[in-house]
Amino acid sequence: MSSHNPDRTESASALLAGEAWNKCLQQIQAQISTLSFKTWFQPIVPLRLEGNTLTVQVPSQFFYDWLEEHYHGLIHATISETIGVGAELYYAIAADNGHTSEEDLATLQRSFGSNGLATGASTSLSAHQPFSPHTTIRAQERQMLVQSNLNPRHTFENFIKGDSNQLARAAAMAVANNPGGTSFNPLVIYGGTGLGKTHLMHALGNHALALGKAQRVLYVSSEKFTIEFVEAIQSDKVNEFSLFYRSVDLLIVDDIQFFSGKEKTQDNFFHTFNTLYQFGKQIVLSSDVPPKELKGLDERLISRFQSGLTADIQPPDLETRIAILRKKSDENNLELAQDVIEYIATNVTRNIRELEGCLISLLARASLESREVNLGLARDVLRMVVQEPKNPITIEAIQRVVCDYYDIPLDLMRAKTRKQEIVSVRQIAMYLAKELTNSSLKTIGLHFGGRDHSTVIHAYQSVDDRITTDGNFKSEIDQLTRRIQLNGVL
Repeated sequence: MSSHNPDRTESASALLAGEAWNKCLQQIQAQISTLSFKTWFQPIVPLRLEGNTLTVQVPSQFFYDWLEEHYHGLIHATISETIGVGAELYYAIAADNGHTSEEDLATLQRSFGSNGLATGASTSLSAHQPFSPHTTIRAQERQMLVQSNLNPRHTFENFIKGDSNQLARAAAMAVANNPGGTSFNPLVIYGGTGLGKTHLMHALGNHALALGKAQRVLYVSSEKFTIEFVEAIQSDKVNEFSLFYRSVDLLIVDDIQFFSGKEKTQDNFFHTFNTLYQFGKQIVLSSDVPPKELKGLDERLISRFQSGLTADIQPPDLETRIAILRKKSDENNLELAQDVIEYIATNVTRNIRELEGCLISLLARASLESREVNLGLARDVLRMVVQEPKNPITIEAIQRVVCDYYDIPLDLMRAKTRKQEIVSVRQIAMYLAKELTNSSLKTIGLHFGGRDHSTVIHAYQSVDDRITTDGNFKSEIDQLTRRIQLNGVL
């Protein structure tokens, strides 16, 4: 005696619906433009097939109305050819927010007779309604989701959190867990080049998709949005372009400052923004400056951008830069000594992209020249990569660090005293001044009480000889070098 399994029956019905709808799509795609297909047919999700009745889900009432007005004949012919004469098509209209109630749903029936005319329409829920507030759409029913353009490698897990990006990361995580459901709409992330804005936006989109918080997620640069809009104007497809962008659940637009001066693009994006916002969809934007400082943008757009949360990303602090380098070196299976990591992190301060570039250059030099990755190689690489020192190491900075290290007054460094302990410390400072600055011997001597260049040469040679014979002394010099680089850096 066999028992009926409703779940198995429903699953089989969904699979049959997917197969039938895919056959329909193959025919439809061959008869319309790529943009039209992408806009109007990709978002449709097949739900179930029972007998000759196919039920599909569309994003909104407006979407349904457009299909009926512009593609009724094409859909009818395709459904009839695939399923057979007398085929019926039901539309299940998805709610426009995450809190669906029965009042937000409607099933619209189109029953095609032999004459090809719609014989009836209903806006009431039927007992066989395949879409309800408590129905989870299965994987096979998500076949027509939009291509997100997200980079799967950019996740929250490999985004290094620090004081410089803490607010932006926390806001992005909150939005990813509840798109459209927080007061952070829109979320605008701003900061300079190479600080991780794009990584964070991709991480947000990937997280929302992975958790099923948003089905239609789209990442696009402002440049691509503009190019597609211009192409839509040229091909008389502006309506389809607009509907495509207004049908997503989570829209992520990078570098909105490039909308500057593009009036028609701004106007279209303004209405896209309004439509998404009104239906509770999430908008995430990035810029190189806060919204109030954007130039060449319509005031009404700037006002919309300021209506949610604006979070900045600052250049990473030293601890964050060190953590980033450790993470990147681990990803490349490279063991970097602590002094090398600290040297790079200390000298490359502007952005993460520059940090990564230095690490790649270091790896390349080590590989091509068969050299050990050490502090000397790191110095060579940074001389080429870092073009303009931002805060050059000074002789005064070296004197302060050395005096602090050996606990002697700074004025004794420049005094005429010949006490051996003071002379030894002064020679070390002179040695480091020659190693770490581009100052001439004469300039170095002037900073040490007006001593001549021969004194500096003698000091340098004395320290250098001792380094080669005394391992403990060499460690002291290395430690002093790191401390100077951390305190008065490139």
